[in-house]
Amino acid sequence: MRNENTRIAVEGYPFIAGAAFITIVFALFSWKLLAVVGLAATLFIAFFFRNPERFPPDEERAVLAPADGVVIYLGEAHEEHLAADMLKISIFMSVFNVHVNRAPISGRVVGAFYKRGKFLDVRNERATFENEQSGLVLETEGGAQIVTVQVAGLIARRIVCYPEKGDRLTRGERYGLIRFGSRLDVYLPKGSEPRVAMGDKTVAGETVLGILS
Repeated sequence: MRNENTRIAVEGYPFIAGAAFITIVFALFSWKLLAVVGLAATLFIAFFFRNPERFPPDEERAVLAPADGVVIYLGEAHEEHLAADMLKISIFMSVFNVHVNRAPISGRVVGAFYKRGKFLDVRNERATFENEQSGLVLETEGGAQIVTVQVAGLIARRIVCYPEKGDRLTRGERYGLIRFGSRLDVYLPKGSEPRVAMGDKTVAGETVLGILS
């Protein structure tokens, strides 16, 4: 997968280069205030696309957070692609969070889907059904299936998802990102034990969301 050995996600390079170029132009024309603003924007964009290393725990049945952020939903929900009632955990990512997403479990991609849609505030539960989204159905060696869905938000207008159906992912592996604020919905099999609560902060690839039954 991409971004395995980069301190900044490669998807951010064009934005950083563009902001840096504009800053240099402002500086050459001695437009000091605009140059300072441009420099601040360049640094923020580089900060937004940061890509730190993460260290997944060893717990075999643990489902890890696919995103940095805050838990904004925890409860039972119907997942339409598996046509099953499941435990749903939603994570809100602000523009200040790391936006590189990581695989919550090790397993094979047995399904992948993309849906065009709106760009509602992702803290609104309607976003689950109406916003642009990209999802993966992952199956463990033991046959358990979970669904992870990247949901575009009010500012986010570009979902990036690398894997395709048939690919294998390792828990904690980088698998995509969403640009400029968004949400991740994770569906666990009914009976899984949640390990987070509403309002908890999560770290992608490290925080345990739940334990598979």
